[in-house]
Amino acid sequence: MTKGTYWLEHAWLGTYVEPGVTVEVADGRIGAVRTGTPTPPPGAEVLRGLTLPGLANAHSHAFHRALRGTVQVGSGTFWTWREVMYSVADRLTPETYHDLARAVYAEMALAGITCVGEFHYVHHAPGGTRYADPNAMGEALIAAAAEAGIRITLLDTCYLSAGFGEPPTAHQLRFSDGSAEAWAERCAVLKERDHARIGAAIHSVRAVPAGQLTTVARWAEERRAPLHVHLSEQTAENDACLAAHGRTPTRLLADHGVLGPRTTGVHNTHLTDEDIALLGDSGTGTCMCPTTERDLADGIGPAVALQRAGSPLSLGSDSHAVIDLLEEARAMELNERLRTRTRGHWTAAALLRAATADGHAALGWDDAGAIEPGALADLTTIALDSVRTAGPLPRLGAETAVFAAGAADVRHTVVGGRHVVRDGVHTLVPHVPQALAAAVEALRG
Repeated sequence: MTKGTYWLEHAWLGTYVEPGVTVEVADGRIGAVRTGTPTPPPGAEVLRGLTLPGLANAHSHAFHRALRGTVQVGSGTFWTWREVMYSVADRLTPETYHDLARAVYAEMALAGITCVGEFHYVHHAPGGTRYADPNAMGEALIAAAAEAGIRITLLDTCYLSAGFGEPPTAHQLRFSDGSAEAWAERCAVLKERDHARIGAAIHSVRAVPAGQLTTVARWAEERRAPLHVHLSEQTAENDACLAAHGRTPTRLLADHGVLGPRTTGVHNTHLTDEDIALLGDSGTGTCMCPTTERDLADGIGPAVALQRAGSPLSLGSDSHAVIDLLEEARAMELNERLRTRTRGHWTAAALLRAATADGHAALGWDDAGAIEPGALADLTTIALDSVRTAGPLPRLGAETAVFAAGAADVRHTVVGGRHVVRDGVHTLVPHVPQALAAAVEALRG
């Protein structure tokens, strides 16, 4: 196991930036944090710049990375984009998915992401035939994260129908286990590892019949596992749910025991005041994915109102049109400025908390997301001398990180005390751009 000492030129300690911080690591965890050390101790690894806790990407569909640059041309909606996405999903195999995910997770590490929540629903072969190992696709993702050097929460997703009362389409057959009970039986075989935790997901209220929602919620509750769900991303979903059940998707989830402090609604874009109260009062989290929500023209969700109501915020890169958690944090604030025409809805510290501690908590890693004794030794260092970050005072590092820096400014990424990215170079996956290009090319028709 890892053991050693890191000296942080500047460290964000949750509410302020401290210069000259020494962090001792043992068995992959932070053993001690010493402030007031203006020079590196002998033998310490030096992290120059601003060091944050590792970033948590709370919502990912790894295979969507293959769509980058191909679906941004021309007009359309979420629903036309979805057809292109299905065409990529049709070509995935356990081998090609592993190669793509390994490269995508390496890209995340280069962006300072140390943990990813993979919302995984491509379970079977095209047509719905099970692989010899029914979890071959999920195991490919878990292995890919290990090889890229980051942590993963595999949010194994129940996906059973094309819409309310509609059977799966030909594209969706490989997503479906046939019933929530069969989904739960398959998921029960998945095993956690040092770098991997197993959670659950309901794809959406349109994809899991109401009578089977409780089965998924109970599976997660029995294991005290995180449970995620796409929620009210599109107004069409809300309208269809009202027509089928006479209630909003949020109310439907509440009525079937899905909401709660281990549950996270992803997007939560088109909500009523009652929906917001239901989410906040139950402690259900909200994962905002601003770069995807703007790319797909989804809309701007009521993040401020949700947080005020009691819903913790986390951030995700979702479709990976952009992989940059600092941009997600910045975009959440800037979107709200555009919507309200006022500034300053969150402090930089609050936005960083969404990208770190609250993101990890949403993924079941309550022992990560802070630079403090006992926490996992996951660190992200941002350069303060790039063309984007040079100039501001170091004590304003949190503001610099959120409102000036981006993924290109990540200098070091440390996971469990191990240097995964050093001086902007991935130490485990050589030539990440080439790996990405090869993996995407393998999925082209």
